[in-house]
Amino acid sequence: MADHPKSFHLTAPIHEYLVAHGTPPDAVQQGLIDRTAELGGISMMQIAPEQGAFMTILTRLLGVRNAIEIGTFTGYSALCIARGLADDGRLVCCDVSEEWTAIARDAWEQAGVADRIDLRIAPALETIATLPEGEHLDLVFIDADKDNYAAYYEALLPRVRRNGVILVDNTLWSGAVIDPEANDANTVAIRAFNDLVAADDRVDTVQLSISDGLTLLRKR
Repeated sequence: MADHPKSFHLTAPIHEYLVAHGTPPDAVQQGLIDRTAELGGISMMQIAPEQGAFMTILTRLLGVRNAIEIGTFTGYSALCIARGLADDGRLVCCDVSEEWTAIARDAWEQAGVADRIDLRIAPALETIATLPEGEHLDLVFIDADKDNYAAYYEALLPRVRRNGVILVDNTLWSGAVIDPEANDANTVAIRAFNDLVAADDRVDTVQLSISDGLTLLRKR
């Protein structure tokens, strides 16, 4: 293992440079970023622009037709996935907030992708239970309550096709995962999830240092 890792926590100027030298947010995405920022500190739940660009590219590369997102917030990640879907693709979005997802609906309409998105306001495990049990999902994105990460994963993996992908957000948790003094419920849950998937022979796993840590799992 190299003594000096190539990944690092980004400074604000480096992050600005990184976003500027990828596919930048367009007018609709920037409008959604700005509107979400008006919510105050909770806006930190929105994914970073470079993560959104990555997810759009990955969705296109996989030729995704069937996708599900656990945790939608104000809709930026769903917008990015929906834009990468195949022409007949559909994205099921799971959230429990009418208030936050109302902002999402506006952005999806502006972007012309609302017809690709099936938003379901209910506990995600209840929504997952209504899905077909066979292997039909091409892409899964999990970004919701951390104590249920393992439950979402176990409920969805049997429904993911071979070579399908699961993306899981916040798996570095601002570095708290390696802090022995950090033992709050969220950190403990994320550590347990990370250990679970690292040892799971049903998937290939890579933990990426995009944003707050993005784990990519390929179903074998």
